[in-house]
Amino acid sequence: MLTLLLSVATGQLVESPRAPAQAERPPLERINFSAPRRLVAAGQPVRTPPPGYATPTLFDLTGDGLRDLVVGHFKDGRIKVYPALAEGRFAEGEWLMAGGEIAQVPGVW
Repeated sequence: MLTLLLSVATGQLVESPRAPAQAERPPLERINFSAPRRLVAAGQPVRTPPPGYATPTLFDLTGDGLRDLVVGHFKDGRIKVYPALAEGRFAEGEWLMAGGEIAQVPGVW
């Protein structure tokens, strides 16, 4: 399933899955997405710290066959991982760790 993930200026993450009626792969200009909905993890909306810029993606980081929500944060260059649960739900997010510390990707400014 193709899903569009967006980070909005308020720090909220939203998803817009492709409409279910599109079984085959149409040209990109004809892909229709469902209405956006807030992403929720552990019963709470997924948010990012100010200024709210984020790079969300879905990737099976834990190796269990489910796509986890991985969110790169602009502030401090940190990455938060929300492990996938059954039925498209996500567990509470945890910072990606490296060498026993919160991993950081250096910014360019």
